[in-house]
Amino acid sequence: MIHSFLGGFTWLDTFLYINILLVLSVIFLSRKNISTTWAWIMIMLSIPFVGFILYLFIGQDLRKRKTFSKKEEEDRFLAVAHRQKISLSYPINEFNNPLIKSFEKLISLHLNAHEALYTEDNSVKVFIDGKELFNELFESIKNAKRYVHLESYIIRNDELGVALKDLLIIKAKEGVEVFLLYDDMGCFGVPKKYFYELKNAGARVACFFPSFIPFLKLRANYRNHRKICVIDGVIAYLGGFNIGNEYVGLNKKLGYWRDTHLKITGSAVRLLNLQFLLDRRFATNEDILLDKYIPIETNIAAGNIGMQIVSSGPDSKHPSVRDGYLKMIYEAKKSVYIQTPYFIPDESVLTALKLAALSGVDVKIMIPNKPDHVCVYWATYAHVGEVLDSGVKCYTYEKGFLHAKTIVIDEMICSVGTANFDVRSFNLNFEVNSFIYNTSVSKELAIIFHNDLADCKELTKDIYNKRGLLIKFKESISRLVSPIL
Repeated sequence: MIHSFLGGFTWLDTFLYINILLVLSVIFLSRKNISTTWAWIMIMLSIPFVGFILYLFIGQDLRKRKTFSKKEEEDRFLAVAHRQKISLSYPINEFNNPLIKSFEKLISLHLNAHEALYTEDNSVKVFIDGKELFNELFESIKNAKRYVHLESYIIRNDELGVALKDLLIIKAKEGVEVFLLYDDMGCFGVPKKYFYELKNAGARVACFFPSFIPFLKLRANYRNHRKICVIDGVIAYLGGFNIGNEYVGLNKKLGYWRDTHLKITGSAVRLLNLQFLLDRRFATNEDILLDKYIPIETNIAAGNIGMQIVSSGPDSKHPSVRDGYLKMIYEAKKSVYIQTPYFIPDESVLTALKLAALSGVDVKIMIPNKPDHVCVYWATYAHVGEVLDSGVKCYTYEKGFLHAKTIVIDEMICSVGTANFDVRSFNLNFEVNSFIYNTSVSKELAIIFHNDLADCKELTKDIYNKRGLLIKFKESISRLVSPIL
């Protein structure tokens, strides 16, 4: 009887049953949110076995706790201890920012969830053009006397990337300590020679989450998306620009590259340097004397801009940057201006934006009209379409590619950093943002936003409803898998 029962199965039946067991394993073992789990189930049912292999490579987080628990515990101890030293050296009773009372809850959120200290002695310079940014960044590196700490998601082996490498080699030979930290996924394809030349000149180089097997990136889902440069502990750069020709507008397909980056001086530099050193420590497993690079007694006050440096990633207990965005939107009374290359937020952010618009807040979102990742582009288009019904206004940037990651609230506070408005930045990538409590910087970014509108087309509800069947199909598929993009 058993023989006849088994004999009724074909190889196809066996294939499908095994695939169903694999799907069930995802359901019971995964600790992702429901929408992400459903997205993977649909992929695994649509492309049996192949879907499960994809899940193992870029979707599974069964080892996440083991991978990051020690890092989180140790980084938290070091960071809290050093932040406490900084706070004790900072005259807390002398805060004069009138915005503190209005946004006290937001400041407290970052302080409680991430130990993100608020400092008020900073200055900020905003860059929106790659050529201007890299001219100043290279000049700052040329003037470095002690060290250059550089962390980037993407580094290209092209004219700009080689120019940076040559400059770092010069500084290393001068005796300046140079440390370059890059992401394995973001720098895929960069020849090893690029990094060997730096090492041979005396620079230190480390890869964040390197592949143990060439071309097999089992941890590709976790990417260090941070872009930080700290020079001598006095100057820091933070924002959306990576290092490559496209970021200075030399990619013919994408055209002009519109991004936002900051040059920061003041106490916030110490906190950005602390984040770099914690990332360096994770990549190298070396003990780092934080006091060597972040001397507490040094007075580096540079202005009067209030700021918090907030990081998040798969090692964080809270999606700190996402929560900051969310709190900012709920605090808005007059306006919310968002620029992002990818708009794939979770339901909490979508709901906040809808409620803000329905409450009479002027909510404007700017996205690129040129895709650098097709599936992400159509998922962005689908999510934007959803908020149009609530009165949110959307604009597509036509001049080139928009890569800025900014949000401005009531022209009073703002955030600039590396995190996009998407679930990947919220939950999977290692990100870092500055949250700035200053009307001058916020108004400057609001003016930039309105200037960019001259290079945009408004995506109205009428225009959106006229899209063809092919676009609707692309949107539907992309939205279905958007939780895992």
